[in-house]
Amino acid sequence: MSLGNHNAELNQLAMSEKAQPLLDAVIAHIRDNVDPITEEYYKLGEGRADRWSHAPGQLELLETAKEKARANGLWNFFLPNAETGEGLSNLDYAYIAAELGKNPLAPETLNCSAPDTGNMEVLERIGTPEQKEKWLKPLLAGEIRSAYAMTEPNVASSDAKNISTSAVLENGEWVINGEKFYISGAGDPRCKIMITMVKTSPDAETFKQQSQILVPIDAPGVEILGPMHVFGHDDAPHGHMHIRFNNVRVPESNMLLGEGRGFEISQVRLGPGRIHHCMRSIGQGERALEMMLERSLNREAFGKKIIDLGKNMETISRARIELEAMRLMVLKAARAMDVLGNKEARIWVSAVKAMVPEKVCQIIDQSMQVHGAAGLSQWFPLSDMYAGQRTLRFADGPDEVHHHVVARAEVQTYKNSNDRTPIIAAGRKFEGP
Repeated sequence: MSLGNHNAELNQLAMSEKAQPLLDAVIAHIRDNVDPITEEYYKLGEGRADRWSHAPGQLELLETAKEKARANGLWNFFLPNAETGEGLSNLDYAYIAAELGKNPLAPETLNCSAPDTGNMEVLERIGTPEQKEKWLKPLLAGEIRSAYAMTEPNVASSDAKNISTSAVLENGEWVINGEKFYISGAGDPRCKIMITMVKTSPDAETFKQQSQILVPIDAPGVEILGPMHVFGHDDAPHGHMHIRFNNVRVPESNMLLGEGRGFEISQVRLGPGRIHHCMRSIGQGERALEMMLERSLNREAFGKKIIDLGKNMETISRARIELEAMRLMVLKAARAMDVLGNKEARIWVSAVKAMVPEKVCQIIDQSMQVHGAAGLSQWFPLSDMYAGQRTLRFADGPDEVHHHVVARAEVQTYKNSNDRTPIIAAGRKFEGP
C-alpha cells in the first residue's frame, strides 16, 4: 500500500476526548515544574569534575519534577494500549510527544525518554515474566536507564542484515563478541541494561539470522571504549558510546522472543519510536520558530527590526507552513499505526522519518541565522538542537532508506494498478508500453 491509498479512516486525526485532559496536564506540568528548573539543571552541570556523572543537585531537581508528575498521574504516556501505561493510542500520544519536544528535560520527567521508551515497549510486549520483573519494572518506575545497541562501525548498519556482532550458545550461555558504536544513553551511570542486536544463526534464511539479547552493561567483557562525538560534542553524561563485546556471557534466558526473531522485534520497537522522535522534533521546530520571532522582533539592524530585513517574513511564514504540514503527516502516520498496525503503516512511518528531521534542521538553521553569531554559541540552545536533529537523519535508519521504502511502495502500487488513466501528452493519447 502506498501513501496514495485513500482510506478515509486515516484522516480522522482528532485527539480523543479521553486524552485531551492529559495533554492539558502535561502542558501545565512542563510550564510549572520543568521549565523553571531547566536553566538551573544545566548550570549545575557546568564544569563538573567527572563528565560521565551528574553534578550534585542535578538528579535531585529531576527527581522532584518526576515525583510531581507521578503525583499528578502523568507517567509512562508513551506505552500505547497497555495496562502498564495510560492506554493511549499512537495518535493521542503523538500530540503529547510534540509538547515534550519543547524542553529537553520534559520527556524524562514523565519517564518518556528515548531509548528507554522503545526498550520498555519491547519488554512489555514480548518479555518473559522474569525479564519484566528484573528490567521492565525498574524502567517503568524510572529507577534505571537503558540503551539499544545495534549500529556497528565496521559494516553499513543502515542495512541491518549486515550486523555482525556474534552470539554463540555455549553451556546455557550466549557468548557475545563484536563492536558497536553510537550507543545512545550508554554513558549515563544510571544505564543498567542494553538490548543488543546480534547474529546468532549465520546459516539461516536472511531475515532469521539476527536476534536481540538483553546484556547488562556491567557484564564482564563489556568494554566502553569512549564516547562518539557529534559535531565535536560528547553529549555527556548521556553519551553515544563506542562499545566492544569481549566474550561477554549472559544466560540463555536473556534472549528476547526467540532465536532468529531480531527483525520481528524491530517492528515492535521502531515504528512507535520513530513517531515519538518525529513529534518531539516538531516540538523543537516550534521552539526554534518562537526563538526566531523573539529575536527578530526585538533587535534592530540598518534602522529596521530584523524581521523586516531581507526575506525574514517569508522565512517565518515558510517555517509555520512546514511545521503544520509535518504535524499533519505525523498525526496521519500515528493514525495509520492505530488503524493498520505497525507493519502495514511502515510506509507512513518512513515518510515522516524522512521528512521531519530534515525540515526541522532547516528551521533551526534559519533561527540560528536570525540570531546572528550568538545563535551558534552556548548562549542559545540552537546548536545543540541542530546537532540532535541532524543526528536523527541517521538514527533509526538514514533518510535514503526511508525514501527507498516510500518509493518502492509507489512503484509497486503503480505496477499493480489495472485502471490507470491514459496520459495525454501533446494532444496524443499515450498508453505506455
